[in-house]
Amino acid sequence: MNNKKIEINVFGAEQTCPSCVNLPSSKETCDWLEAAVSRKFPNQPFQISYIDIFQPPMEEEKRKFAQRVIEEDLFYPVVVIEGEIVGEGNPRLKTIYSELEKYGYVSK
Repeated sequence: MNNKKIEINVFGAEQTCPSCVNLPSSKETCDWLEAAVSRKFPNQPFQISYIDIFQPPMEEEKRKFAQRVIEEDLFYPVVVIEGEIVGEGNPRLKTIYSELEKYGYVSK
């Protein structure tokens, strides 16, 4: 079982990605993902953050990645776990769970 707090970042914007018209917003995806990961991996620490690509925080790494999402026209929300992109546009839980398992997370 994992004891290290894994960082999950969801980069997006209030307005839905033009290619993702019928999908939930980036913020809704972040909330949904937090609930899903909590259920799948109970009592295993993680931190999930929503980052607006048009108003990123002062932290340089997150600012640079937010700029990358814009410049490379990535489909947002973009889900990043420990610096690795694991989902774009319509992230798949199976892929995200698989990535967390690489860090020692054990499903319930």
